Amino acid sequence: MNMQATIEEEAVSGAAGTKTFPSSDSRKYNYFEPKGRKATHYEDVTVDVQPDPERYLAQNWIISFANGDPTYSKDWTCIKSANWHLFRAIDQEWERNHYQRQSTIVGMIENVIQNGRRSGAPSRFDKQWVGILQDHLGAYKHFEYGIGVALMNAQRRGYTQMINNALLTNSSYKLRMAQDITLYLGEIGLDIPGFDPSAGKKHWLEDEIWQDTRRAIETVMGTNDHLEQYFAINVCLEPLVGELFRNGYIAQLAAAQNDFMTPSVVSAGEADYDRNLANTAELFITLVNDPTYGAENKAILQDWLKTYGGLALSAAHNLEPLWSLPAVKIAQFAGALQAQLERIDTITNAIGLTPLARH
Repeated sequence: MNMQATIEEEAVSGAAGTKTFPSSDSRKYNYFEPKGRKATHYEDVTVDVQPDPERYLAQNWIISFANGDPTYSKDWTCIKSANWHLFRAIDQEWERNHYQRQSTIVGMIENVIQNGRRSGAPSRFDKQWVGILQDHLGAYKHFEYGIGVALMNAQRRGYTQMINNALLTNSSYKLRMAQDITLYLGEIGLDIPGFDPSAGKKHWLEDEIWQDTRRAIETVMGTNDHLEQYFAINVCLEPLVGELFRNGYIAQLAAAQNDFMTPSVVSAGEADYDRNLANTAELFITLVNDPTYGAENKAILQDWLKTYGGLALSAAHNLEPLWSLPAVKIAQFAGALQAQLERIDTITNAIGLTPLARH
């Protein structure tokens, strides 16, 4: 039988299907190296889900934009990596467990609001504190929303599915937090005569207290480097503005104003940030320790820390008048800010950066 006849016979009989190939007897189909001894569910549904011409697309990108730009590009950030697929999110969050967690948080907040209103709690809030919630918690929600919008744009530009997931879940948490605050203020406003849930927008746009925060958020939204946005948000803005307001102000002062509801609502943001910060630190530690580009990446991050850390610190100082507004003053701005400066030092030290200058 000649060669042509053999080929034709195999084509008819499907003999090629009987061949033995490497790993053909294995029940595992991973094309990547797991971080641990075996792949986790998170790795199975994220690693290599997003294509990469350097790994499996021998024909390069299958589709591209009309101007010839590829579907994804390493040039969408000035940070470089010898292996973008090395990063694994600490929280190992993907669609299913993300939706489950978000649902749990929303249910918790709904219970707080319903039980608080049922007991008449909003009517017992200190009157001066009511104005603070109306004007300044109402303004703060725009900070949360701005971060969510910035990260929503950033996630499209991530080069791997693991990075995209970390950015996207972070965005989802921030947008939910902005919604939580909006709904909360609307609900308690039903029990407080004259309460204006829309007042926060005016303060966000016009109140001098919030203008440096607004400037910082709009600066972050204005850059197209997705890792610059991720770094600016979780390393700089969250500890010096987000945590400062949520934990150093609301959580510390609310109880003294007969308000036990608001801290429970904003506390979800603290747990959200802990998870997002763990992911952020893991990614930038990986990039700073990159065998090829680590030193170059570290210099870029140091510049970002100077720029966005400076904006965040200025925003923090501009919030100082808030601490003088409550009728009962049981916390001081200086102590709250010092705690957050120590927090950002811990973060930057973990990544391997020089601490933020205090000027």
